[in-house]
Amino acid sequence: MNVSSPVHSQDRRRRAPRGSGDQLRDEILDATTDLLLETGQAKAVSIRAVAQRVGVTPPSIYLHFDDKDALLDAVCGRYFEKLDEEMQRAAIGKTTALEVMRALGMAYVRFALQNPELYRIATMGEGRPGSDVDMTLNSSAFTHMRAGVQAMMDEGIYTPGDTTRVALELWTAAHGVAALLIAKPYLPWGDVDEFADRVLRAVCCGQIVSGIIGYDTCPRDTVELLMNLRGRDHD
Repeated sequence: MNVSSPVHSQDRRRRAPRGSGDQLRDEILDATTDLLLETGQAKAVSIRAVAQRVGVTPPSIYLHFDDKDALLDAVCGRYFEKLDEEMQRAAIGKTTALEVMRALGMAYVRFALQNPELYRIATMGEGRPGSDVDMTLNSSAFTHMRAGVQAMMDEGIYTPGDTTRVALELWTAAHGVAALLIAKPYLPWGDVDEFADRVLRAVCCGQIVSGIIGYDTCPRDTVELLMNLRGRDHD
């Protein structure tokens, strides 16, 4: 008498033809992405669950990824390639460097909020130098922000200097906004877009002011200088 298998033969994944390892890798990444988006939790994703979703055995997963962390890193790296597209799209039609920088920052925050679990894994987990995520973010978010900073310097809005330093400072602000909105959505933020815009605008304008009065100016002298400028405007 034949004993039926828990998994019907027609449901099993057919053996891939020789040389189709890349196809299986993509299927693994697709399945992991689906599980992340469906559950909203990285802990709900396991090598076994991914293998079941794809229709292969767990050892087949390890042929492509060393462990779960490597798999999640690859998933986030691939998904964050879309961030590059979003930031490029956001800059279309903007006529000044200042408008471009504002659009880039808002596009970054919105992308993070639309993909909270992937963003959390990518930017708030333990870092791996040279990881897929770092390489993708460096070639998208950071590259666009540094180019935006250079454009601001070229237009005389920012004081000429180290574009990498300034871009990292602006990126830090965008990440801080995104991370808090994701981690603490219950706080009284008000309109999320307006909140993010206010914070990013304040940081951007702070860079302008610091470049004018000097980055080493102490807070007390900074306030005094700004108050004097406001007093002149009222005269």
